[in-house]
Amino acid sequence: MDKTRMPPSLQTVVRRMGMRPLAGTSARGRMDAVVRWVAVSELADPTPYLEGDELLLTTGMRMEGDLSSYVARLVARGVAGLGFGVGVSHEHVPEALVEAAEAAGLPLLEVPRETPFIAIGKAVSELLAAEQYEEITRAFAAQGRLTRAALRPEGMHAVIDRLAGEVGGWAALLDEAGEVRHATPGAQTGAVSAELGRLRTGRALPSGDRLPASLALSGPGEHIVVQPLGGGPRPRGFFAAGAREPFSPVTHTVINAAGSLLTLAMEQGRAQGEAGRRIRGAVLELLLAGAEDQARAVLAPLGGRLPEEPLVVLAAGVEALDALEPHAFTALLDLDERAAVALVSETAADQVVSEGDGPVGVSLPCGYGSAALRGAIDQARRALAVAVARSGRAGGAGGPGGHGGAGDVGGRVVRFGELAGQGLLGLLDEGAAQAFSAAQLAPLTRYGSKADLVESLRAYLESNGHWDAAAQRLGVHRHTLRYRMKRVTELLGRDLDDPGVRAELWLALEAARRH
Repeated sequence: MDKTRMPPSLQTVVRRMGMRPLAGTSARGRMDAVVRWVAVSELADPTPYLEGDELLLTTGMRMEGDLSSYVARLVARGVAGLGFGVGVSHEHVPEALVEAAEAAGLPLLEVPRETPFIAIGKAVSELLAAEQYEEITRAFAAQGRLTRAALRPEGMHAVIDRLAGEVGGWAALLDEAGEVRHATPGAQTGAVSAELGRLRTGRALPSGDRLPASLALSGPGEHIVVQPLGGGPRPRGFFAAGAREPFSPVTHTVINAAGSLLTLAMEQGRAQGEAGRRIRGAVLELLLAGAEDQARAVLAPLGGRLPEEPLVVLAAGVEALDALEPHAFTALLDLDERAAVALVSETAADQVVSEGDGPVGVSLPCGYGSAALRGAIDQARRALAVAVARSGRAGGAGGPGGHGGAGDVGGRVVRFGELAGQGLLGLLDEGAAQAFSAAQLAPLTRYGSKADLVESLRAYLESNGHWDAAAQRLGVHRHTLRYRMKRVTELLGRDLDDPGVRAELWLALEAARRH
């Protein structure tokens, strides 16, 4: 997009109105000066009423003597040129004025008697109006091109690419954390990310909790605008545009239009994603109800399909949905779930698991039978609970979305088959097992000689109730062990000859040992 269009030049006005250059026009670029308005004044010093870039018109009623000071004031004020109307006060432009203008480099123009000053003012007004109309036309055309880009399959990325062309520079799309998601060549994203990071610390925010509506960064040969995306108080992303030259009002309009399109695309993508998740949730419910044919029929018109059997179920935190969705059939069972499940063919499971970086539970292979699928989902959830617990012990987060380190597949992924190989305790929720252990053994741990009682109970159970073997393991006389076990029975109020009681106490001891 052409950002360099300016108000009419002095050369354009001179040619249109038939004015004759007399002095101060020989230097390069003097006639290219912009004319933003036309002013008429017969004052000896009109500069208090000027802003700069005007074409000043006069008939020279009060001009006499040395005019160098008059010309110097006009040059200092930044007027575009001086038009002298002949045939009213002077038949010819005063020579002193010509000399002063030439010396100071002020374009001096002769206005013929037959050319009214008002005609020059109208001409400049028409040129300015035409420029404004052309700017609006260019802005509308640019918005049209951006809109067509937004309709392309690339969506937001296509808008960013088109925006870079419209501003004659570069553009970039960033997520809410300031990480670059897409950028055109030459994008100065480092400066943008650094500024967003600085603002996020709160040190640069007066309110301490909200980012500005937009940011403007300027440096040598670089001008950058950053705007947030999303309709809420918290941005869901950012986009930036940069160019070597300052942005014109038209370009700012185009940038704002791009922001609206990007926000709309983001919200539409979010809505479509939520709709897709609801549909996949319904499909999973059909599978769990044994209606496999109906489930496939629902997916078919949407271009989706279920993975081939045998399949495995993955369970992960809801935060993993974005990473898993492009590679597997994912769903949430209900709105209260803290974990997402993904169905994936057994052969592709390792590849899909590697796409995430948080704790993941993996089931044993299964088919689409209702009971088998329910069992696999339960297995994956149990494995996820262990993965989360391991992640917490390793310094990661303690919830389903906790991370054990990107790429740390061995540490963050737990397979149900591994738990089954670790015995009954491996299949239980670790937190529940620890709570059960503490409750069962509390009467012993509160007792003064708790270490002797707990270890004696362990040796007794591991020796299947054989006194001599247990006493030998502990290195005590069997009568000492009998006394201790009598005390254990009294404190627990349980019958140690009951197989069920023995199983519960052994489980409690094992959980305590693993803690």
